[in-house]
Amino acid sequence: MTVLERDEGWDEGGREHGAEDGGGLRSTRAHISAAGLRARGWTPGMVRRLLGEPDLLRVNPHFRAAPQIRLYLAERVESAERSEEFRAVAAAAARRSASAKAAAQRRRQEVLARIAAEPVDVPRLSERKLAAMAVDHHNCQDSQRSYERWGQSADPATADGTDPPDLDRWKVDYLRHRLTRYDELLSGLHGSTGRAAAEDLLRRRVYTAIAEAYPHLAQECERQLREREWGPPPE
Repeated sequence: MTVLERDEGWDEGGREHGAEDGGGLRSTRAHISAAGLRARGWTPGMVRRLLGEPDLLRVNPHFRAAPQIRLYLAERVESAERSEEFRAVAAAAARRSASAKAAAQRRRQEVLARIAAEPVDVPRLSERKLAAMAVDHHNCQDSQRSYERWGQSADPATADGTDPPDLDRWKVDYLRHRLTRYDELLSGLHGSTGRAAAEDLLRRRVYTAIAEAYPHLAQECERQLREREWGPPPE
């Protein structure tokens, strides 16, 4: 039940009781909102086919500019729900919903399988070259941020003048940047749950591959992965 339904005197079935009629009297007729119909298993197509136009329109009391609230007589709704046509249409809608969910699950599993099978090719660079490329990448990002943020100026770094923990972080960041092409594997995956699982798998595979290619960066990879999954540690 929505807040609007609760505030305006709606029961658990999406019914409205005691609405005033045109003469200021209280009506004993109950209505069911569109949200109430959805809670009872009605789809928009079922409403159009079996109920047609609403029996009453009301202005949304919380958002006056919003579309009017569509209300349907409860007795008409309940009569329709007792019909053979409703049962047939509801069963067909349930089958379509189950089929759509199954198809989405298949797509999700297919994407996860592709991500699990795709080789993650980490560039193998000498320590000196990796450090230089990581610093260049960091300086480029820092320069870009200085253009985007008022009052911030770029402060170019050098490999020799950077603390080892910071340099390790920049190396992992650079290698991850080189591997962003794997994000294309996520294309076509819709739905927050499925996409989150695919992104988590891809992220873990990338960090694992970096740690295997550069064992001295394994601790930094673990730290970044932990921070991405659980957030930064409390200060």
